[in-house]
Amino acid sequence: MTYVAFQHEKEYRLPFYLAMEEYIARELPAQDYFFMWQVEPTVIFGRNQLVENEVDMDYCRANNIQFYRRKSGGGCVYADKSNIMLSYITPSTNVNFTFNRYMLMIEHALQKLGVEARTTGRNDILVGGKKVSGNAFYHLPQRSIVHGTLLYDTNLEHMVRATTPSDAKLKSKGVQSVRQHVTTLNNYISVSIEELKYSLRTTLCAGEIMLTAKDIEAIEVIESCYYNPSFIYGNRNKALAGDGLVVKSRRIEGVGEFNVNMKLDGGTISDINIAGDFFVVGDLDSMLLSRLKGVACDAAALDSAIDGCDCSAVIMNLKKEQLINLLTD
Repeated sequence: MTYVAFQHEKEYRLPFYLAMEEYIARELPAQDYFFMWQVEPTVIFGRNQLVENEVDMDYCRANNIQFYRRKSGGGCVYADKSNIMLSYITPSTNVNFTFNRYMLMIEHALQKLGVEARTTGRNDILVGGKKVSGNAFYHLPQRSIVHGTLLYDTNLEHMVRATTPSDAKLKSKGVQSVRQHVTTLNNYISVSIEELKYSLRTTLCAGEIMLTAKDIEAIEVIESCYYNPSFIYGNRNKALAGDGLVVKSRRIEGVGEFNVNMKLDGGTISDINIAGDFFVVGDLDSMLLSRLKGVACDAAALDSAIDGCDCSAVIMNLKKEQLINLLTD
């Protein structure tokens, strides 16, 4: 695997590094790439989440914590200079293989340092039963991007107060609060954060490429889209309103948290949005949501409408029966 580096001439915000992932995936030759980065205090929420459900925006603004949406699914995370962000770009498009390979690579790299790290659930790495890394992924044509956090000495007070996970999500992990669920690596290793980064790099990578000034300019063009308010606040993810509105929330084990907004007209679905921390592996709108509009909201009609649709090819691990139960129960 090749490490991607560049000369830092200024302080970059989080969207720059998300854009850097995209640039590597779109423009560099097909092979495995890896890089690490750190940012000022920032909350990053998933592509399909409702920002108002996941982020305490007032707290963030009062404490100079930035918040941005990313293009991958999954849940909301907090990052700062004492947290290492990890980015992995690969030609593989097999979701489960790619994600599992990445998780095991990070697990192995931590174990090499004597940390008893273990992958668990959909996307977490735990130490001592507590989370030190949360990860997510998304696809570009013929490429996959996996990225995640690695909590070294992160400000847990900011993490607890800036993010607002649901009670259902916390209970699914057997805890009552974020603070109960997370820990930091400095409690388990004596190396500095720079020594940790060096160990990860030398364990995972065999070579390096250096981005040019022209590469950085191209990345900054991609970066600009992440600052668009319509992307941050998510028009597609906005809750519906008006007469006939039905709202449902549920956590499906092994799949994720779902927030469903449906408008019903005489028992028929006239419009529908599905938000949450699930992982989208296909086109949610064209492959699934469009097939539900104009359909009676009962089990038989929904089953017929999505007959032949592999729901797990749209939302990772989702079964058709689970979706129908979610909409009709």
